[in-house]
Amino acid sequence: MPKFSQRSLERLQTCHPLLQLLMLRVVKKYDITVLCGHRTQGEQDAAYAKGTSKLRWPMSHHNVLPATAVDVAPWPLSWNDISRFKEMSDVVLEEWLNLDDEDTEGWKLEWGGSWAGLRDFPHFQILKR
Repeated sequence: MPKFSQRSLERLQTCHPLLQLLMLRVVKKYDITVLCGHRTQGEQDAAYAKGTSKLRWPMSHHNVLPATAVDVAPWPLSWNDISRFKEMSDVVLEEWLNLDDEDTEGWKLEWGGSWAGLRDFPHFQILKR
């Protein structure tokens, strides 16, 4: 059974408890790595400058603590295999639906891979309804 590395766990711990719960369930079914949870201002500025984020500090869901966004990727990581990111998102979305209603009450999950603009395949964020 897959499990998170210590580094992935440390990154995940910077995320909202609902995202932690979700990703801990996902990793039992699909091998993933946590790329990013919370981003500091310097990290967000660097992501914006690099073009991997369209948002300046503090507008990203990564910029709150705990973060309401997490970036995860299938392990082993292959940026060019978009089909694996889509497969991973299916597992994440299925596990979201399997969470207790009390856990998800008032929240919705959004996957960056479904966005019309910048498609952000590793990105998942929770939003208040």
